[in-house]
Parts: sequence; structure tokens; C-alpha cells
Amino acid sequence: MSTENKCPQCGSENIYEDGNLWICPECSNEWSAHTATASDGEDNAVHVIKDANGNILQDGDTVVVVKDLKIKGSSSVVKVGTKVKNIRLQDGGDGHDISCKIDGFGAMNLKSEFVKKA
Repeated sequence: MSTENKCPQCGSENIYEDGNLWICPECSNEWSAHTATASDGEDNAVHVIKDANGNILQDGDTVVVVKDLKIKGSSSVVKVGTKVKNIRLQDGGDGHDISCKIDGFGAMNLKSEFVKKA
């Protein structure tokens, strides 16, 4: 385990990785392994969100879906190769860190691990 990793919520160094999640046993915080934090020099944590290939995503980027995604509460599916324009990054506590509008489906949130930068 790297000593550089700390819990973004409480700053504890006693964290562990469980699959795609990092878990802090002290405050019970869970966050995605694809979401890294970088310090900007003033001890403010800046979230760096990466796509499935490890490329850093930014607001306004265009991404492509890399896996068929079932839409919760619907029988519709977002197909592989669907292009999503003008994404907005957010701090999704449930792992859904991309807010976007998909043509034919409307507004929804996506996980960064299921998209790649176009």
C-alpha cells in the first residue's frame, strides 16, 4: 500500500483497497479507485477523475461508452460506442462522477470507469 494515499474525508492513512473501491475504516468513507486526489499546494484536495483507459477527464469533454449500460427503472440500454458530448464532472458519493445528457435518453449520471475519452 502506498503511503501517499489518504482518505479524502478524514485524512486517515489507514485505508485499504477492496476491488474498485478504497475504504477508510475510521470514517467508513468509500471512493472509487479510478478517482485520485492531487494536492494543489494549499492542502485543498482536487479530485482527478480518470476514464477506463486512465486518461484525465475535464468538464466539457466528449466521451464514448465502452460497455452496454442498463438504465435503472427502464428497459432501455445505452449501447457500446454511444458518444456523449459536453460532460460535467461532479463529486458523486455513489461513484457516478459524470453528469451528462445522452440523445434519446435525457439527463443521467455515469461512472467514469465505463467511458473513454473520445
